[in-house]
Amino acid sequence: MTASTLPDTHTAENLATAMRALGQQAREAARILARADSAQKTAALRAAAAAIRAQAEQILAANARDMEAARKRNLSAALLDRLALDARRVEAMAAGIEAVAELPDPVGTVIAEWTRPNGLRIQRVRVPLGVIGIIYESRPNVTADAGALCLKSGNAVILRGGSESFHSSHAIHAALVAGLRAGGLPETAIQMVPTANRDAVGYLLANMQEFIDVIVPRGGKNLIARVQADARVPVMGHLEGLCHVYVHRAADLAMAVEVVLNAKMRRTGICGAAETLLIDREVLASHWQPLADALLAAGCELRGDAELCALDSRVKAAVEADWSTEYLDAILACRVVSDIDAAIAHITHYGSGHTESIVTSDEQAAAKFLHDLDSAILLHNASTQFADGGEFGMGAEIGIATGRIHARGPVGAEQLTSYKYLVHGTGQTRPA
Repeated sequence: MTASTLPDTHTAENLATAMRALGQQAREAARILARADSAQKTAALRAAAAAIRAQAEQILAANARDMEAARKRNLSAALLDRLALDARRVEAMAAGIEAVAELPDPVGTVIAEWTRPNGLRIQRVRVPLGVIGIIYESRPNVTADAGALCLKSGNAVILRGGSESFHSSHAIHAALVAGLRAGGLPETAIQMVPTANRDAVGYLLANMQEFIDVIVPRGGKNLIARVQADARVPVMGHLEGLCHVYVHRAADLAMAVEVVLNAKMRRTGICGAAETLLIDREVLASHWQPLADALLAAGCELRGDAELCALDSRVKAAVEADWSTEYLDAILACRVVSDIDAAIAHITHYGSGHTESIVTSDEQAAAKFLHDLDSAILLHNASTQFADGGEFGMGAEIGIATGRIHARGPVGAEQLTSYKYLVHGTGQTRPA
């Protein structure tokens, strides 16, 4: 039984055989990719983008099948939005792959170079990580983004999408394989776990360390916790997006309304969506009503502290859990703070280290906010929904890393590399 024909009902022995076959094929493909030149990878990516467009009808049909099953399971509106594809989103996937194709190739880049007193010339050079395992939920577009970024950075990848996007992800994967074939690269450079059975995730995390170099999870808190607890290889962490917008006392009102509304309501189901609004008490009288009016008119539920509830009867009383909840829905926790120090203290206590924004015309206050907080992404006078690799000029991303080791913020092609040292001598020997 091959990996491509593994059914959802299987024996543990069949699962192990199929998963190990994926690992062996990925390791072999990684050796070839590490030596592939930039032109060959670029050609494969362009061909993959063309295949996405050519196979759009099949991709949308597969997505319709997933959406029908998701509605029967009564998935939330936010999850349905993450899962849904249309012609515009399919085109965005193809355009994203093309954007990755046009990025500079990170592999072989000399990061640093210096010469020692003894004449040794030392270079630090980017190299691929090797084989990456990516586990993700809901969003089928991650299949395209992750496959493209891993290929660009010279890594082989094993993808395990969520069961709710199973058919969509496999249809997208077929287009990526067509690109690899057209570019003369191993079709096994981008592979998908061929079953929706949850046992495959456990095997990937605990029994594939001889094949996989790093795991990247992308999904909710429960998925991240499981990966971090069970993985036997390094994990590139991504905690939930508990993002904040702070309306400072020097905030321009029109800008504050526009930024807050976009940060919360542009797409509520993405990790860069704002979940908490902090507003300076000094501008409560002038700024709260327009902010609340705009959010409520857009269909957002407001949950506020006692001060806001007393001021505005439309606000529901917040409970302690609201300050640490990633809603991924049209709900916003709102709190009045006395000053910028109180805002920073709140974010430090409740935040997940993902993305925070301050709206202010006071450059000194903005500098303090950006300096004192240690989230992966900090913005001044801009929506938190810019927390995205594409918006950062990376072409795409496979997640927002919130850890402090290796990569932070959007994980693009460059973040999927390590480095090695090249030392050039002229016959030097080390003295006794």
